[in-house]
Amino acid sequence: MPLKIGVLMGGVSEEKDVSLSSGFSVIKACERNGYKAKKIQFNGNFEEILPDAKRVDIVFNALHGGVGENGQIQSLLKKNNIKFTGSNEHASKLCMNKERSKIIAQILGMKTPSWETIDKKHLKPKLNLPYVIKPNEQGSTVGLSLVENQKMLKEALGLAFNYSDNILVEEYIKGRELAVSIVGNDVFPIIEVVPSKKLYDYECKYVPGKSQYLCPADLDSVTDYNIKRDTALIFEELGCFGYGRADFLLDDCGSYYFLEMNTLPGMTSTSLLPKSVATAGVSFEKLIKNIIEMGL
Repeated sequence: MPLKIGVLMGGVSEEKDVSLSSGFSVIKACERNGYKAKKIQFNGNFEEILPDAKRVDIVFNALHGGVGENGQIQSLLKKNNIKFTGSNEHASKLCMNKERSKIIAQILGMKTPSWETIDKKHLKPKLNLPYVIKPNEQGSTVGLSLVENQKMLKEALGLAFNYSDNILVEEYIKGRELAVSIVGNDVFPIIEVVPSKKLYDYECKYVPGKSQYLCPADLDSVTDYNIKRDTALIFEELGCFGYGRADFLLDDCGSYYFLEMNTLPGMTSTSLLPKSVATAGVSFEKLIKNIIEMGL
């Protein structure tokens, strides 16, 4: 009997459309692997997905952002003894909180841009300009702004508060955007993202032609080794499982800074993690098979 895979997709976050793209790509890969794949579309009602989730061997979590990535879905599936791919509820919640994961990075001795958190009662950042403003618990560069002068602050805060009650104000570091993929115990070739703007925002991430992707990134061997080592270290310390993607900045002096760990990175055949593993000779179908086998 072929394995029955329920592909959980959609959701109610700002990343719903990205999740649907990931989900359909995963379904095709499952079918090419000889599995029986079923779409499980999540529309915000936990109870509605349970009957379908209980009828499959494992749920492939292709949700992005919101309750799909912050531990709530993981907690529901675990409570109902349903196997699923990716990290558990604790690691998911921890990684979704950018400030908490940055604190752990610091404890491990990694650099991370200086930051402060503010809420609607304390609206005046103390950091020196320029800085980046983003929701503390959002993914996919949603609500992200570069603030270069005081006139830009009000609009940036308004945008970020649309998505979170707590805002991260982070030192702006001019540097190269690096994405590091990890699957199981293997860290794959580093991708350099070259956005068309100063900041790798939602538009640069999802509008075709707004960014270039260089894989493997042109790095000296020591820097390449150190960033991969630190990715594996923080993946383990955050309690992540299965697969993920860490984002770093590399400044002009050669120092690199941890930004965040993404526990449910995009899973279309052109997303960053599949691009990285493909550079190492691993097909998309093999990647999906490996993730499912780890979840089982």
